[in-house]
Amino acid sequence: MGPSHCKYEQPRHGSLAFLPRKRAARHRGRCKSFPKDNAANPPHLTAFLAYKAGMTHVVRDLERPGSKAHKKEVVEAVTVVEAPPMVIVGVVGYIETPRGLRALTSVWAEHLSDEVKRRFYKNWYRSKKKAFTKYSAKYADSGKQIAQDLERIKKYSTIVRVIAHTQMNKVRIGQKKAHLMEIQVNGGSIAEKVDWAREHFEKTVSVGDVFEKDEMIDVIGVTKGKGVEGVTARWGTKKLPRKTHRGLRKVACIGAWHPSRVMYSVARSGQDGYHHRTEPNKKIYRIANGSDETSAQTEFDITRKTITPLGGFPHYGEVKEDFVVLKGSCVGVKKRVLTLRKSLRTHSKQSALEKVNLKFIDTSSKFGHGRFQTKEEKKAFMGPLKKDLA
Repeated sequence: MGPSHCKYEQPRHGSLAFLPRKRAARHRGRCKSFPKDNAANPPHLTAFLAYKAGMTHVVRDLERPGSKAHKKEVVEAVTVVEAPPMVIVGVVGYIETPRGLRALTSVWAEHLSDEVKRRFYKNWYRSKKKAFTKYSAKYADSGKQIAQDLERIKKYSTIVRVIAHTQMNKVRIGQKKAHLMEIQVNGGSIAEKVDWAREHFEKTVSVGDVFEKDEMIDVIGVTKGKGVEGVTARWGTKKLPRKTHRGLRKVACIGAWHPSRVMYSVARSGQDGYHHRTEPNKKIYRIANGSDETSAQTEFDITRKTITPLGGFPHYGEVKEDFVVLKGSCVGVKKRVLTLRKSLRTHSKQSALEKVNLKFIDTSSKFGHGRFQTKEEKKAFMGPLKKDLA
């Protein structure tokens, strides 16, 4: 008969796949890989930056043969992310080496806005704001040096990425400094990719040019920070019995006498949240513009209404630019910058290929229990109020 304390087995608490659980080194979600290139397609971008506005719910008919809910109405949670057009300001060529990719050269546009110049300074207020004044002089002599660099990229590079930034004056998150990222250009030959990038210098690209409805995408971002947490919240370990001396939200035994050290796999307290995460397979339910009076209208619900709920999205405000409605939740707090990337996988599942037809999008107030979908509906129900008569 074995010892009494080894009677049971169970899975460990918490995944070791995400070690170390520490604060993310970068605030913006980083694309560590891009989809496989196919030269047969025309040149196109493979990622985009957006800002999390909030959540709501939708009603739709499920098209899933074999499911009990097939042809029935389902209510699903969705996330609204605002994605104003991005500005392309440069192109980078990469060459493949035995040690990975190496940047060959970068070519920047002639004019850069103050939004993106702020990204190159620690203190914009005190700086002389001289960034790129010498570089833009390269365009003076008919851009001979620029043309040479572009030809070098065409000749030697195997991967081409554009440098694009967000437009902070179009999104209300209390920040003036633009988010800047490299986005891989897929499709076409190397020369066609470089030409496409050069043609789009200082021009905007909208989220509708990159993604389409019913597409499966990946969302990359940094999760909501929780600060220092104990083992119960951080790892989900079992609480000790009520009468335990010196606290019960602990791990009772953190290891054997020998080896005389604590194993890395033992649950310990520390930083929880603000981790970099990639969440795959988010389905796009709608791409539209927030200023459009019919952006939340459907075939079944013909009420003229925008995607912004009554009173705005809590901790965000109104969505007035292009937006994407994604199925389910997304990482991060409101206003968090998210990287939307084309999926790395070839999808064959029924749920991934399903054509979604929304019947209703909820725009009731998210402050408390909202009853009304529009201001007009509320006014008709409430009647004239004291504040209206004043």
